[in-house]
Amino acid sequence: MASQNRLTPTLVHSNALPPVVKQASPVLKVDGLSVAYGKQTVVRDVGFSLERGKSLALIGESGSGKSTIARAVLRLLPAGGQASGHVQFDGRDLLALPERQFRPLRGRAIGFVPQDPGNALNPVRTIGAQAMEAADLTDEPDAAIRKALILDIFAQVGLDNPQRVYDSYPHQLSGGMLQRVLIGLAVLPRPALLVADEPTSALDVTIQKRILDLLSRLQHDLNISLLLITHDLAIAAERADQLVVLKDGTVQEAGNTRAVFSSPNSAYSKKLHSDVPALNPDRYARLRDPGLRLVSGGAEKPSKIEVTDVSKTFTVDGKTTTAVDNISFSVAPGTTHALVGESGSGKTTTIRLLLGLEQPDSGEISVAGERVSGRSRESLREVWRHLQLVYQNPFTSLDPTWTVEQLVREPLDRFKIGTKQERTEQVREALSNVGLGPHLLARKPGALSGGQRQRVAIARALVLKPDVIVLDEPTSALDVSVQAEIVEVLLSLQAKLGLTYVFVSHDLALVRQLAHTVSVMQRGSIVEHGLVRDIFDNPRHAYTAALLESIPAGIQAPSEVPQAAVRRVARKEQIA
Repeated sequence: MASQNRLTPTLVHSNALPPVVKQASPVLKVDGLSVAYGKQTVVRDVGFSLERGKSLALIGESGSGKSTIARAVLRLLPAGGQASGHVQFDGRDLLALPERQFRPLRGRAIGFVPQDPGNALNPVRTIGAQAMEAADLTDEPDAAIRKALILDIFAQVGLDNPQRVYDSYPHQLSGGMLQRVLIGLAVLPRPALLVADEPTSALDVTIQKRILDLLSRLQHDLNISLLLITHDLAIAAERADQLVVLKDGTVQEAGNTRAVFSSPNSAYSKKLHSDVPALNPDRYARLRDPGLRLVSGGAEKPSKIEVTDVSKTFTVDGKTTTAVDNISFSVAPGTTHALVGESGSGKTTTIRLLLGLEQPDSGEISVAGERVSGRSRESLREVWRHLQLVYQNPFTSLDPTWTVEQLVREPLDRFKIGTKQERTEQVREALSNVGLGPHLLARKPGALSGGQRQRVAIARALVLKPDVIVLDEPTSALDVSVQAEIVEVLLSLQAKLGLTYVFVSHDLALVRQLAHTVSVMQRGSIVEHGLVRDIFDNPRHAYTAALLESIPAGIQAPSEVPQAAVRRVARKEQIA
């Protein structure tokens, strides 16, 4: 891979690229910005400024106005959106510019990295064909030089085989690779301002760290100003010089990162701080203590789950891949066992084997003394009554045409449990257990918040009164505050009902809050296994250490976090 230090010279020495002009005034100054859709105002009187080469993070939950502000700066508001106030970029008011005068700025002077690379790229065109559009913004007339610039920037952002990436279609690349493609194309014209809208929200923790390190490095090397949109206060604190905290379209707090992070003034900022798992690893210690005592000593009890020497391979187009390679672990009753690792580590295959949705090539799996492996789907029916699954995404796992009552009652109907009246009572009890009232029974998923939907999904799993619940990334689609509510519900239910959880996640900070034991998976194998506190405090495997190092840690040194990240990457001399 090309040296990272080649990035700046490559871009500077291209005659097609605009020269850097140092500005005494802020690169971006937002004053009195409001955004409305018809009569509904969604952003009210927002103001902040961003200096050249510095970074500012807009943080808040969904609906806080973060992305709306970014789109107002980029003049990409949806139809019907009206922005008022002032957005000055290098002294020019962007909102007052005619479209023909603003269009040359977009891409050239103001770059944009969207949240979802899968939707940002055209699936039927190669990466190279789409990259040429970004290269056109450099005004380089020679097509061969434009392609060379693209391949060079791909190397700089950590893509090992730039030519293969250039020739590929989006579906042939991973999410992390696609995000790096977008970042490379955004910085190729060397903009003065880069707007990054949740650029790592869908990525594994290690890929997230690489992307954030990359943005910090590019910001430093090219003197780019970075406007970062995120709901994660730990990421914002680690990567930004300034913070602006938003709620319901208004600024709750703004200022120097260290000041806002260390001593938040507003109640909302304090709540965000308390809800971030990485910043509060022992928040639920009291609720976790009963399970911790079970796994740390005391009376021996039979394991609720036993996975012994299990392997699974898949053959696609004549190529055999080992998805799970001779893994073993056990889970004590009333405790939470976490499976962690990056995408492709084997977590999902493991839980499919545990649920009996796939059969292992070898090895045995048992739940509550009942063997799961080697049984027909019909004979698994009784096992499934005591082994339930909560899916990752509450927005797609619930039938949008059914009411809450129908969704929660369906498992009771399928297993023909109790009378109609008894089922109604059990539905209400399950909803009460997750903190939802009977007034929601007639609502459909579309009328619920994300947190309410996931609580309904948990109630649906609870209604059969199972022994074991498999939680497949149950909070990854939720804001940090809603995530905290769901975690508290899960741990409260475990303490109350003695439930056993298998928790699948790539968020190690959340695992530390929630789980008692953990298995770290890499390429289908378990590389480390044991108590969460032992593994996290003293990792023995390099892969585990790399995962733990990727957890955002918040403030490290006064106002020096982005520079610290740059120095860390420079020492390692790698981003891939």
